[in-house]
Amino acid sequence: MRVMAQVAMVMNLDKCIGCHTCSVTCKQTWTNREGVEYVWFNNVETKPGIGYPKRYEDQDRWHGGWQLDRRGRLKLRAGGRVKRLLSLFSNPDLPDLDDYYEPATYDYDTLINAPAGPHTPVIRPKSAITGQDMAITWGPNWEDDLGGAHEHAPGDPNLAAMAEKVRLEFDRTFMFHLPRICEHCLNPACVAACPSGAMYKREEDGIVLVDQERCRGWRMCVSSCPYKKVYVNHRTGKAEKCTFCFPRIEAGQPTVCAETCVGRLRYLGLILYDADAVLDAARVPDPRDLLEAQRKVFLDPDDPEVIAAARAGGISEDWISAAQRSPIYRLAMRYRVALPLHPEYRTLPMVWYIPPLSPVLDAVTGAGADADDPDNVFHAITDLRIPLEYLASVFAAGDTEVVAGVLMKLSAMRAYMRARTIDGTVAGDLLESAGMTAADMEEMYRLLAIAKYEERYVVPAAHREDAAALSAQTGGCSLDGDGGPGMSGFHPSGLTGRRTDGRMGLKLFAGKETRP
Repeated sequence: MRVMAQVAMVMNLDKCIGCHTCSVTCKQTWTNREGVEYVWFNNVETKPGIGYPKRYEDQDRWHGGWQLDRRGRLKLRAGGRVKRLLSLFSNPDLPDLDDYYEPATYDYDTLINAPAGPHTPVIRPKSAITGQDMAITWGPNWEDDLGGAHEHAPGDPNLAAMAEKVRLEFDRTFMFHLPRICEHCLNPACVAACPSGAMYKREEDGIVLVDQERCRGWRMCVSSCPYKKVYVNHRTGKAEKCTFCFPRIEAGQPTVCAETCVGRLRYLGLILYDADAVLDAARVPDPRDLLEAQRKVFLDPDDPEVIAAARAGGISEDWISAAQRSPIYRLAMRYRVALPLHPEYRTLPMVWYIPPLSPVLDAVTGAGADADDPDNVFHAITDLRIPLEYLASVFAAGDTEVVAGVLMKLSAMRAYMRARTIDGTVAGDLLESAGMTAADMEEMYRLLAIAKYEERYVVPAAHREDAAALSAQTGGCSLDGDGGPGMSGFHPSGLTGRRTDGRMGLKLFAGKETRP
């Protein structure tokens, strides 16, 4: 057992209102500059929908993530080393600008300086890339709140196998918002695919970053990421991605998207995991077993053996304590209500989601039934307009029982707490159906409903004695310099971003763990 720590996130989709505050604050912090006008490290999608970039979930088209070969070994869907080498200069699996969108701006001087006249001056949209006049036909949130659902939603890859079961009338359609960032996977395909070794996973906290000095713009990371959360700066020609706001994480602060989230739906914390078990978990034969396999990789931070192994591995006491207080471990392991996004990609993602329950209760009350009755809720869960299979295809590799179990547990929690609040009764049948104690039920309710700031974000600061190694790995910020935030080319540390230490990151290549 080799214990390592990973910073992870859980998002409660029941609370997401699709306000895009997280996207805007992330944009202003990381990608508000030339070369990345089209890039959104954080975006919020409406489901059903084809997403950003278009149909990124269709791995038959994009060949992202991992798959098993005939001998049960992991291999990149993009192909082996030879195939990727031959396609370095002609990669057919890259999204183009139309798949993202062409960002627009306006010639505001024309509007501001227009002379007085009988007609209101108008300005045309101009491409932020070419500066030429353009027509706006797509955007990162073009489908927001089912906008264009009639035209585009049938192209959602998750609906392909269930089209006849889904009713897509605009006024009756089930929908939910899905915020997305880089998954900072335990088995990242982007790291394995990078020919120059610029993509790396930090040993200290598991954050996946890009070394801007090493990056040569081969773009294999873009095609191999199944979530399409690696982008190319068209000015510098180098790859960029969500950094999990690592400067804030190192200071013990939450990410910008979490800090500014209006719905308070994001949770941040540490997970301890067995690094020796990662590859075995990623190559279980049945995709429906991947969720449970990944859960088995996670270690109980209260287990004395795990604590001893963590200490032996150099994990500090305050990090072990943070792992013990982590909301991520409780939501994913203790209560088992958080699920990974598309576990079938075999990257073992570390940004998990609590499926939305509100549409289920709306379906119950809309039928005139009692939403507190678990039997009514169960029938509604199994007979949604957007069927349970849709949620399962997004969060559980098609296993409907997993998602139904989560929704039932969440509905039992609401019914239990409502009874406790109204008349003080303890609904033992609800506890039994959820397989939880009264203390666990009330603790889960507090965490999901009214948790305080320090309960939602349990992020220990990086140790001062590790600061030199962390700075050597990333140069303070992997995007500093020409093309970086602010385009200033200056960093107070005076470092260039080149990693000079011998540890660097943990790299997985073609299913084999190596040191770069």
